[in-house]
Amino acid sequence: MRNILLWITAFILTILFAYYQRVTGPTYPKNIDVVKNKTKITGRLIRSGYSDKDQEISIKINPPNVNAFLCYKRFKTHDRFTRIPMQSEGDKFSAFLPKQPPAGKLEYYIEIVSDSSRIIAPEEHVVIRFKGRIPLWILILHVIAMFAALLLSIRTGLEYFAEKPKVLPLLKWTLSILAVGGLILGPVVQYYAFGAFWTGFPFGHDLTDNKTVIALLGWLWAYYKIKKGASQRKWALIGSLILIAVYLIPHSVLGSELKYKDTDSTKTAVHKVIENKK
Repeated sequence: MRNILLWITAFILTILFAYYQRVTGPTYPKNIDVVKNKTKITGRLIRSGYSDKDQEISIKINPPNVNAFLCYKRFKTHDRFTRIPMQSEGDKFSAFLPKQPPAGKLEYYIEIVSDSSRIIAPEEHVVIRFKGRIPLWILILHVIAMFAALLLSIRTGLEYFAEKPKVLPLLKWTLSILAVGGLILGPVVQYYAFGAFWTGFPFGHDLTDNKTVIALLGWLWAYYKIKKGASQRKWALIGSLILIAVYLIPHSVLGSELKYKDTDSTKTAVHKVIENKK
């Protein structure tokens, strides 16, 4: 009975950590709900797009008798903001950001202008990152493997509370699934999305790559200590806590990022105005 309760506890904690990872990352849409100068602005501002199509940005404005503009520029450049009118359909206003190469980013905000006011929404500009298409079956396998690795890691740590802990079988499964999901499928996903298999240490500072290695090394050290005769309970808990600490770092923080060059040809391509597109 205790074994079943430990698995249920591990599953619930896994769901909570997976949800936290999803909603705290820099690519999760930014919700806005602002009332200013008797104008209500609501919507979900997209922070992740595909590099093979322009990305629609839409909001709702009430009352709709205003003019709205989508303003954007390449992220971390000295470009001036391009300002394009948003098309209205009732209270819905929309416009399109131009597609970028994989790992390219745009910084944008929305300007609402009426006879009596000018509103910037949101006040803190939004950053959107573009990525390549990932084959669905690879993405599904990666997500399942990482979810399973988190579940097994937590369950292995919960052996600390078992009457007769049997850590090694669970630890071996944890190591295997984490290695497959993070070190095999993870780089494949990274390659399709951003054109590079690995952007963590020593080639870059991608925390998603680096934290996977840290979690794996934590479990390898726990495995080594247990094989040397150290306490199974203690090192199962330590390995699990290391992985949980790693998962508290939001997904995609310091992820792949294209370094733009300030060339006239690039600026022209990025700053084209998309007209009459709905």
